[in-house]
Amino acid sequence: MTAHTGETAPLRDVQLHPLSRRIMHWVNALAIIVMIGSGWRIYDYYPALPIDFGFPYYLTLGGDIANTEAISNEDGLANALAWHFGAMWVLVLNLLAYVIVGFASGHFRRDFLPLSVGAFAHDLFAALRFRLDHRLGRYNAVQKVFYWGVLAAILVTVLSGISIWKPVQLKELTWLFGGYEFARVVHFFGMAAIVGFLFVHIALTILVPKTLVAMILGRASSAPHRRK
Repeated sequence: MTAHTGETAPLRDVQLHPLSRRIMHWVNALAIIVMIGSGWRIYDYYPALPIDFGFPYYLTLGGDIANTEAISNEDGLANALAWHFGAMWVLVLNLLAYVIVGFASGHFRRDFLPLSVGAFAHDLFAALRFRLDHRLGRYNAVQKVFYWGVLAAILVTVLSGISIWKPVQLKELTWLFGGYEFARVVHFFGMAAIVGFLFVHIALTILVPKTLVAMILGRASSAPHRRK
């Protein structure tokens, strides 16, 4: 018979990701990166903001300018558009599958809910003071808001992009975004929100590298801790 010591056994934090989630995560990541790079080339060719601003050529995707000028007499716009729309369909289909599986499997309900304003304010204040505790396999309120926020940003960016692509055929959708020109501004800031999320996401991964291990191998664990 084991004697009762009055202490609880230590627990080990574990992060688990099934294969389907890992595949969809990396496909989404690749599609978004391609869309951002090609979108920046498109923006440089046809800016959406009324300011003198452009993206460095080496960060854009659309082919070598000298080659595209020789072949099609333009600065890689045709290639950028091809990459942009190709990646868009990959993103839409893969993201749709991710959302369906996320709800059906309980992943969204289990990991991203519940969520409250109070919990978000508490965790945000702790994060700003660099006192937000991170436990592997558990999402704090700030992370939950960020994940729901990026899903909303992707949805708005895709819909505004489609309204720009087919402003006549989808005139009702274009109207919802304030017309063609304002839809381009919405599209730009939707992209900016996604880029901002990526910076935060990568920074957190650097701080807690085992989250990357879990997303590659499917499982990662941390040292045991005791129950409070």
